[in-house]
Amino acid sequence: MRASTGRAGRRFTLALSLSLSLGLSLGPAADAAGRAGKSDKVVFRVPGAPKSLTTALENASVLLSTQSDGHTDAQDLFAAARADYAKLVGALYAQGYYSGIIHILVDGREAAQIAPLDAPRTIGRVVVTIDPGPRFTFGTLKLAPLAPGSRLPKPFAPGQPALSTAVQAAVGDAVGAWRDAGHAKAQVGRQQIVADHPARKLDAAVTLVPGPKVTFGNLLLTGKTTISPARIRQIAGFPTGKTFNPKEEKKAADRLRRAGAFSSVAFSEAKTLGPGDRLDVTGALVQAKRHRVGFGAELASQEGLTLSGFWLNRNFLNDAQQLRIDAKVSRLRAQNGAPDYGLKLRFDRPAVVTPDSALYAQLSTRQLNQTDYTETLASGEIGLTRILREHLTATAGIGYEVSRVTDTLGEHWFHDISLPLGLIYDSRDSTLNPRKGVYLDALVKPYKGFGGTGDGAQIKLDARAYRQLGKRVTLAGRLQFGSVLGSSVAGTPRDYLFYSGGGGTVRGQPYQSLGVYVLSPTQRTGGRSFIGLSGEIRTRINASFGVVAFYDAGYVGPDSLPGKGGAWQAGAGLGLRYFTGIGPIRLDVGLPVSGGTGKGPQIYVGIGQAF
Repeated sequence: MRASTGRAGRRFTLALSLSLSLGLSLGPAADAAGRAGKSDKVVFRVPGAPKSLTTALENASVLLSTQSDGHTDAQDLFAAARADYAKLVGALYAQGYYSGIIHILVDGREAAQIAPLDAPRTIGRVVVTIDPGPRFTFGTLKLAPLAPGSRLPKPFAPGQPALSTAVQAAVGDAVGAWRDAGHAKAQVGRQQIVADHPARKLDAAVTLVPGPKVTFGNLLLTGKTTISPARIRQIAGFPTGKTFNPKEEKKAADRLRRAGAFSSVAFSEAKTLGPGDRLDVTGALVQAKRHRVGFGAELASQEGLTLSGFWLNRNFLNDAQQLRIDAKVSRLRAQNGAPDYGLKLRFDRPAVVTPDSALYAQLSTRQLNQTDYTETLASGEIGLTRILREHLTATAGIGYEVSRVTDTLGEHWFHDISLPLGLIYDSRDSTLNPRKGVYLDALVKPYKGFGGTGDGAQIKLDARAYRQLGKRVTLAGRLQFGSVLGSSVAGTPRDYLFYSGGGGTVRGQPYQSLGVYVLSPTQRTGGRSFIGLSGEIRTRINASFGVVAFYDAGYVGPDSLPGKGGAWQAGAGLGLRYFTGIGPIRLDVGLPVSGGTGKGPQIYVGIGQAF
């Protein structure tokens, strides 16, 4: 039996010799109720078997999958019938059945007895009948030696169901534990697995050969790139001279992938050890195309059309540095106000200070033409990002911002220096269509104001969680929180304040429809505190379409913490999703539920889920 298993992303192929017997009786098959429709050519029967076993066998059957794919001509069915013996044997072993009897009758003839050159030209019906026999349990088990501190998994124990997958997993875990302990060439030695049919027991004895403790050798590079080998090794941070650890090897490969300059990164370990038990690793690299261009569009009934695009140089200066230019025009044909414009230039250089740190620098400018005010803004920021561990990234920087705001009270200038500190945790399985995982984006941004700008700090939190219920339903929840500490509303840069309403906060309510009236009874601004709550039930109808029910609520208040003087608004609605290779196309229709800020439906169209 060949088994493939692994842990922590590693893959091992183990050849386990099974001294088992599986009866393949070639006599007439017993008649029993089976899985077949009126037009099906394949009848599948497992009389008296548990439902879980029947399902496992049906899922493994080549015949059933061939039929479900619409391939029902004689050549396809005959080939599938001959292949099904091995597939069904493997499925029986995986469920702990080692004395099963399988019949596959092609128009009454056992498929195994039909010579390939005598294949039938037409097939009326194929009947599969399986007698699984009794389920075996584990008897005497031995798997040794084990790495220090490691234990056998609970399913691999005397008296437990003798699943072949449990044997494979136990051996794979044991080999993986030795690799984690620095023994890169750990492998399976002598092995004996015997099925005792009278006792219905499966005995297993497997000897492991850990091999020597290994240190990392050199990172050897293959593939044509314009980046120097020294720079590639600097980015990878390959731990030459340190004790072998598969996690460190994976980290080095992941660093190269994150750099963005390579479309493919594949590491392979040398088959033999070098002098001093050193292990060289070869990195096969394929350099990505230097330039990339992207475009995006979103449409909302009140906010109008948003168009965005970017140009990216993945290998700026042939040093795995990135240069990106983003441009955005929003609120085209909006119901209120003129269009907004934005332009940003960003530079990123990986492996600065440490292999897990990167330098970034960016310049941006915006022209905002809001209902309540107009603003011209320019800013610059420089800082470092660092991968703390898998899924977790920290950011620290220093920035300067200047803006000119014009409203009904006149013209105002804001100047400030800020120290943004951020933390992002992202374990989602997808960014455009997540079905499980957690996303957390936290930002603390202390700032020092000049002139009429006050001193303070902006706090922002965006937390999202996703959970699958079965194969079709996903529950999604989102919490947003914002606060401005220290400076008053008048002394706070306008883009640091918070509004509610629109596609990013409360669908069904007009864009930025909820703010505060602090400066005057007629002049609305954003608030110093904000809460956003969103919940969705996402149901997939088929491979192409899905529906969504959502409810959003938002709060904006004049003080740093929610309290007196603030107000809530809410919206709810339904959405349709059309799934494509680049993510779902989103159509949401929302209605106001509470709050006096909106009337009538709001429509939103975009790419990707709402959050």
